Amino acid sequence: MEKIIDENKQGESLVLEQKQGNKRKLFIESYGCAMNFSDSEIVASILADQGFNTTQNLEDADLVLVNTCSIRDKAEQTIRKRLEKYNAVKRDSNPKMKVGVLGCMAERLKTKFLEEEKIVDLVVGPDAYKDLPNLLAEVEEGRDAINVILSKDETYGDISPVRLNSNGVTAFVSITRGCDNMCTFCVVPFTRGRERSREPQSILEEINDLWNRGFKEVTLLGQNVDSYLWYGGGLKKDFDKATDLQKATAVNFSNLLELCATAQPKMRIRFSTSNPQDLTLDVIETMARHQNICNHIHLPVQSGSNRILKEMNRLHTREEYMALIDNIRRIIPNCAISQDMIVGFPSETEADFQDTISLMEYVKYDFGYMFTYSERPGTLAERKLEDDVPEETKKRRLTEMVDLQQEHSGFRTRQNLNTIVEVLIEKESKKSTTHWSGRTPQNLVTVFPKEHYKIGDFVKVKITDCTSATLIGEAIGLSENN
Repeated sequence: MEKIIDENKQGESLVLEQKQGNKRKLFIESYGCAMNFSDSEIVASILADQGFNTTQNLEDADLVLVNTCSIRDKAEQTIRKRLEKYNAVKRDSNPKMKVGVLGCMAERLKTKFLEEEKIVDLVVGPDAYKDLPNLLAEVEEGRDAINVILSKDETYGDISPVRLNSNGVTAFVSITRGCDNMCTFCVVPFTRGRERSREPQSILEEINDLWNRGFKEVTLLGQNVDSYLWYGGGLKKDFDKATDLQKATAVNFSNLLELCATAQPKMRIRFSTSNPQDLTLDVIETMARHQNICNHIHLPVQSGSNRILKEMNRLHTREEYMALIDNIRRIIPNCAISQDMIVGFPSETEADFQDTISLMEYVKYDFGYMFTYSERPGTLAERKLEDDVPEETKKRRLTEMVDLQQEHSGFRTRQNLNTIVEVLIEKESKKSTTHWSGRTPQNLVTVFPKEHYKIGDFVKVKITDCTSATLIGEAIGLSENN
């Protein structure tokens, strides 16, 4: 594949991998979690072998795909607006264009898009991307096409992803798919199926390939990375049926982190997302042993109330979560911790909400993602619990929570003033063409004057100022990691 530099997005230089000789054009958009973006790279790779190169121009596309998210109603409404846009272009200027829906929304709505609303030509679930060539053949013969069957073993470990809109520095590497944690508010187990892990050698081969191509950081992805368990294949829930040899040679997430960090000791390693019930001390200790494993853990808690946690079917208590935080702080004192929170879950009282606020005060998260509860069709919460917290109450609590998080984020960033941090340069700053933007191991965005440095450099930066979300400083030299 050749590399083409595209300058169309807000001044950023984006690398698009293109296969020579391909004539057809694929326009693909992704919404939702990082796994969706990673899946889109797998889709682009599969379609590259079918004669498609990616394009940034919607009007030129032969095939338009949107990789969708069902986690909240707002995300689904965004997808519907995009589908309206695609179909308007198809109607007005490109009648031969085919439109398809991928991902979680595809699995959840299935035939509704094809038969009732008739707004797409194909619907493909997260485990069916290898069937895309067959589905496209169906579409090209004038028939609608659908495959949303959930797999027990598909991990796409044998596919080398096409890096979409890449900065050439950071990349996603998927390690698990699916989720066995049946949180009552979440559609993921229904749209992505049961947990299964990818063979570790294929993960290492992908990381080694990325390093050889100049990438400097990878993020290991999964709906629940800490539940990673490879014992020769199969679902995690079936591990007790494994042979003694399989159990003795099994690779858990701590082992995988060790393998990845050792394979490329100058490659930064991140991971997301963790679940409090599955994050074990050996993972934290492995992080502490390896300088190239970034000191940041995204650790969604969802609520600080034990009663609400039980209603959510979160298999941890407030006290267990706080003990885990204490262990992280003890083993990795400079570790950044971020959160996901849901406010206004069914039956949440003011006392429950104040439990969440007090938990935030205890942890003082570096940053977080906070949302009002959004009832999702098919979940246990939708079937069994009344969405009884008034919208105005949800909004008021969310505002209070966001304001507190901003205060805590400012507290955390100010701790970096007059210190020296290591920054991996990822791109030009959005606010200044004379400044670079990159991240610290703690995932803090940092900007500083460009001088003679370049994208992909590890740079030591003296922090002189900050906002609640960004560090500002001056480069004092290259890091030894270069």
